[in-house]
Amino acid sequence: MYFVAGALVLLSGLFYAAGHHELGSFSADVCRYGSTFCESPFYLLVGASLAAIWGRFVSIR
Repeated sequence: MYFVAGALVLLSGLFYAAGHHELGSFSADVCRYGSTFCESPFYLLVGASLAAIWGRFVSIR
């Protein structure tokens, strides 16, 4: 689950940069397919937080 949380954090950063047109022409392609996440990448951060909390909850040590 920590891998999923890390991937979601990276995707959140990618969509944030694309939403602010910091990726050049690649921004338009990213926002065409993930317009909801370009408008509010906070959704992915919430998902990453939930995945990290779940991973912490189910980890056995």
